[in-house]
Parts: sequence; structure tokens; C-alpha cells
Amino acid sequence: MNTRPQIKLETGEHRQQQVVLVRFDYNQEIKNRLKELFPVYWSKSHGCWLIWSKDFDLGNFYKALRDITYIDYSALKITTEPEQKVKLKRNYSYRRNIELPKGYFEMLTQKRYSRSTIKTYVAYFKDFLHYFSERDPKEIGGEEINAYILELINIWDITTSEQNQRINAIKFYFEKVLRKARQVYEIERPRKEKILPDILSKEEVGAILKTTENLKHKTLLSTIYSCGLRRSELVHLKVDDVDSKRMMIKISGAKGKKDRYVQLSKVLLKLLRQYYREYKPGFWLFEGQKGGQYSPENIAILLKNAAQRAKITKRVYPHMLRHSFATHQLEQGVDIRFIQAWLGHESVKTTQRYTHVSEHNFKNFKNPLDELL
Repeated sequence: MNTRPQIKLETGEHRQQQVVLVRFDYNQEIKNRLKELFPVYWSKSHGCWLIWSKDFDLGNFYKALRDITYIDYSALKITTEPEQKVKLKRNYSYRRNIELPKGYFEMLTQKRYSRSTIKTYVAYFKDFLHYFSERDPKEIGGEEINAYILELINIWDITTSEQNQRINAIKFYFEKVLRKARQVYEIERPRKEKILPDILSKEEVGAILKTTENLKHKTLLSTIYSCGLRRSELVHLKVDDVDSKRMMIKISGAKGKKDRYVQLSKVLLKLLRQYYREYKPGFWLFEGQKGGQYSPENIAILLKNAAQRAKITKRVYPHMLRHSFATHQLEQGVDIRFIQAWLGHESVKTTQRYTHVSEHNFKNFKNPLDELL
């Protein structure tokens, strides 16, 4: 639990001008720091200190006070200067002309990061290099990077997931490429959002599969759902991974570089055999039209089209089938530890989130309103 004093920043209006309200319980050290470094004014009407918005810079404010207080800027709406917005505008054309520091891409490859992770890290680190284009990246300090991340939050409203990915891309350079100690480079991370997974009902999954007439597409979507696979795990399946004698499928090099086995259903085995006879895949179980691995992007497209044919109006995406598999297994009474193993979760806590969306749990309880009316 955070025991440091807290400052809460809010957007307000004073004398018909935009201001930033600085609220905190009385603290002489914070008061002295504010008066020394910023053009602050005490407002009786607001009951707090304020700074004119035109004079306020969140990055500088954060750097000046982060060592003595926790700063809550969640209620703050920053209005930035036009040139600042242009610098952080979501136009990625500059990425093509930015060269990565020597060793960055090579180290990602050497560490055997996935293709998707490498693509994300490279893109986000190029954004970082673009922002500090007039600086040697080796000389950029943690507080400056914190200020950069804060600007992204307030200008682009990036999610906590993207914030963590951008932090990781930057940390990788300093800690893995430059081999600097972790304590030298610290970035505060956001509290992780607890978001319940989106799921489809069994009827909706059935409708999607029934409206998918293409045999390869139907087999592909059935494999994701029946085995609770990630999209990346599906495209890496090899023909030899299917073990019909043991009724299992081997998932190799999954998230965390871990192998696992999942159950092979009788219906899926029948589909796979039909698919194999017609398409005759060579090495990869699901190949593209020109050979090689099936495109992960195409999986999302074909699933979206199938959902539209099934008249499902909500947004449907591949990982939703994995969520649905786990939830439906729980509803059938399958032990959560088996589901944890099938999904490849390191901790059962990750799997437990499906208990919050399972119909089975809610059906066990009577709503008090039903007994009143």
C-alpha cells in the first residue's frame, strides 16, 4: 500500500481561464517545492493551489515531485501546444527512416522473442528514438522517459497494455543491449486493469462453425476453439503434432517457451482427417495458399466474416474462441487445474478469471428479486 502523500491533479477554470488544480493534504515539503519551482497560486474559491494551464507541463511537474509524493493525474485533461501534438502525432511514416542502435534487433532475435513481439518492440522503440531524435539514446535518463510515457498517456490515451509494451521495449535497450543494471533504470508501471474476457455462447460458436462451409476454415476455427489455442499457437502447429493414437495435440514453443499437450476431440479428429485428405498439408498443419504458415491476420478476417454470416453483431476476434473454450469447460464442471494445463497458464490465478463469466456459477444462486415479485 502506498504511504507517501498524494497530489491529485484536476482540470478546472478560474477567472474564465483554464487552470490545473493541485490538491493535497497539507504538507510543508510539497508546498515549498511547488512555490519554488512553479508559478502556483492559492485559490480560496477552489480550496487548493492552481497553475494556469498555459504554464503547466505534466512531464516537468512529475519529474520535480515524484520523489516526495504520489501524483494522481487520472482526472487531468491536458491541452498541449500544437508543436507538441505534431511531434507525437500517430503518423508512423518516420519509422522507415530510423535505424535501430547496433545490437537491438540482434539481441531480440538471439533471445528468441516471437516474431510478433519483435515487431512490436522495434516499432515502439523507433517511436522513442524519434521523440528524442536530437539525443544520444544512451544518455536519456529514467525520469525523461517517464515524462515521455506520461505524454503518450495524456495525448494518445494509450492503454495500460500498450504502456507496458512501450516500457518493455525501452527497458530492453538499456538492460539487455547496454547491459545496465535494473536499479539504474526504473519506470513506474500502471496498475493492471482487471478486464473480464469476452466470450461467445455455445450456440454462437456452433452458428459460426455451421456457417463456415470452407473445410480448411472450419477445421482451423474448430481447432482453436476445441483446443483453446492462441492464434500464434495454431499457425505453429505441425502435421506431426497431431497424435491420433493418444488423442492429443502437442503445442510446441508456446508463450513462455513452454510445450504442452491438449485434448484431441473425436469430432475434431474427423474434421482433421477430411481436411488432410483434401488439402494434403506438408510440414505445417495449416498452410497458406502459397505454402508456409497460415497468416494470423487471415484468421481474424475469416472469423469476422463467419460471425457476420451467423448474424452475430458483437465484435468477434480469434482469442475470443480461446476464452469461450475455457468458460464452457468450467460450465461443464471441468476442474480448473485441467483447464489451466490446457491453456498453458503458469498460474491458476490467470485461469480463475473465467469463473467470473461462467453461467454455471450464477445459476447456483437465487436472485433475491425473484422471491419478491
